[in-house]
Amino acid sequence: MLNRLVDGMKEPSAPEATVGEAVRAHAQGSAQIVDVREPEEWAEGHIPAAIHIPLDDLAARVSELDPNQPVITVCRSGRRSLTGADMLLRTGFTDVKSLAGGMVEWADAGHPVDRS
Repeated sequence: MLNRLVDGMKEPSAPEATVGEAVRAHAQGSAQIVDVREPEEWAEGHIPAAIHIPLDDLAARVSELDPNQPVITVCRSGRRSLTGADMLLRTGFTDVKSLAGGMVEWADAGHPVDRS
């Protein structure tokens, strides 16, 4: 079902979360942080405790996420995470945002990056 949605998608329209909003959500554990980058990118560094689901796998793995909990999608700079957020919104998730600026902004702001 999600694959059909991706084919017909236009420009992303999901809202964006600032790094500050993501930091608060991460610290409080109040949102699922979903990193949609490829495995090589994930290995270079990711937000601690983030869930890794590459964008191409999101359709097959959407059931791993709780649609009743907020989601913040993350990629390198914010473009793919917008696409992932839109995909989730179109499948019934109601509280989804994309991290504006992605991991670049997160790391540049000095927030923790897990390289394990």
